[in-house]
Amino acid sequence: MKSLGFAAALVTLGLSTPVFAQDTAPPKPITVSGSVGLVSDYRFRGVSQTDEEMAVQGGLTIAHESGFYIGTWASNLSGWGTFGGANMELDLIGGYKTPIGGGGTLDVGLTWYVYPGGADKTDFAEPYVKLSGTTGPLNLTAGVAYAPKQQALGRWYYSGASAAAGTYDDPGDKEDNLYLWGDANAGIPGTGLTAKAHIGYSDGNRGLGPNGTSVAPTGKYWDWMLGADYAIKGTPLTVGVAYVDTDISRRESAYLLPNFASTKDGGSIAGSQVVFALSAAF
Repeated sequence: MKSLGFAAALVTLGLSTPVFAQDTAPPKPITVSGSVGLVSDYRFRGVSQTDEEMAVQGGLTIAHESGFYIGTWASNLSGWGTFGGANMELDLIGGYKTPIGGGGTLDVGLTWYVYPGGADKTDFAEPYVKLSGTTGPLNLTAGVAYAPKQQALGRWYYSGASAAAGTYDDPGDKEDNLYLWGDANAGIPGTGLTAKAHIGYSDGNRGLGPNGTSVAPTGKYWDWMLGADYAIKGTPLTVGVAYVDTDISRRESAYLLPNFASTKDGGSIAGSQVVFALSAAF
């Protein structure tokens, strides 16, 4: 999505040069944008949600010129816990964006994570605040997401063995979750390439929730990503590759087994992985 700072610059240009304004369509009060894609592994905050297998994903955003927006995003799931039902994550998003300072953007909103037809008490809400801007060739974003105490984030199972046995250790427990992150990207002139990087820190429940998963599996951990995207000229397609990893060690996650492992080879679903992606924007 284009930054509000860039849009404001275009409006200023139109006002100062009326001859060009005649050839430029006025901004629409409502814009609709979205994308569909295929990834080799769906990693959420560094942890695979698809048993290190492929995922089909898509999203849609409707934005008003006032700054308010609503959107949705979805992906298939597999292998991490017992979501059941459609084995799908459906995110419902709403928020407000406004320009601040010299070209920055403040974005405040809420994501409601829904797992259609899945196990009881798996859905949860997470408010967020994001601040973005540019410095030289870099586009930077810093964010904080805080999910207040909810059953979906509780420590219902103290270990993976309890989850595998279906025996709750503390049913009904409610916990909260904090996630801090920073993103950076920069286009490489004349190449169609965009380099990107991400780092995040999770602080939450050291255990497993009612669906046998956790947003912060070992309680506190770091995740990071380094990658690049290539926009194919003349098409809406973008291909990407990224190296994703966490600082969760096999020893730290041992108490979560067997839930916290790939069913294919028993390997950690938070280990390093190269993820490939193909997406189309509209």
